[in-house]
Amino acid sequence: MNVVQILFSPTGGTKKAADILAADWGGAAKIIDLTDPREDFSRFSLSPDDLALIALPPYEGRVPSPAAARLAQVKGNGAPCVLLCVFGNRAFDDTLAEMQDLAQAAGFQPAAALAAAAQHSILGQYGAGRPDDQDARQLREFAGRIAEKLESGRLSPLSLPGGRPYRQTKGLPMRPKTGENCSHCGLCARQCPVQAISAQMQTDRETCIVCMRCVAQCPARARQIGAF
Repeated sequence: MNVVQILFSPTGGTKKAADILAADWGGAAKIIDLTDPREDFSRFSLSPDDLALIALPPYEGRVPSPAAARLAQVKGNGAPCVLLCVFGNRAFDDTLAEMQDLAQAAGFQPAAALAAAAQHSILGQYGAGRPDDQDARQLREFAGRIAEKLESGRLSPLSLPGGRPYRQTKGLPMRPKTGENCSHCGLCARQCPVQAISAQMQTDRETCIVCMRCVAQCPARARQIGAF
């Protein structure tokens, strides 16, 4: 079984959960990184012999819009997929339902779906250290059950929580800002999934999705969240 992880994990929590889930499925997984704004996602084409693990966090109870647009370009070609929603301190609302619809539209066959907890990307005191050891045990248990289902070949349609039409999002009234201790290394601008940071380290309010990657990766801790 060739495992392909299709990830949107700006701060690493989603990837950590995905790695635990896929660890016993055999071999090193190929990674399709949906946070890379420079990637041509239409070049990725899977086959029915592959297993895709589509993992992403909810943003206001929905699939992050860049992840949705980039996933739509990947060619599933009937490959079975597992949907993993990794959430912080709130309900994931319509995210799994939207993930299912996006995966099917891209040509994947959803075989299983689950939600897992991770540290909140903005309010880090919530879910700190998660996924923890107990989470890992549960993820491994689910992984075994998913493997058994795939081996049986009985991939019945999934009935997942979430509403259609999906909930409306309002956007967060805050954005990361650059403080005085910025060294102008440019890492935040290079790593931004939506290229919302200028060469002067200024954040484009309309483009920013508040994914918090710039805050998490800044070596000088110069990026902080605040009202905009």
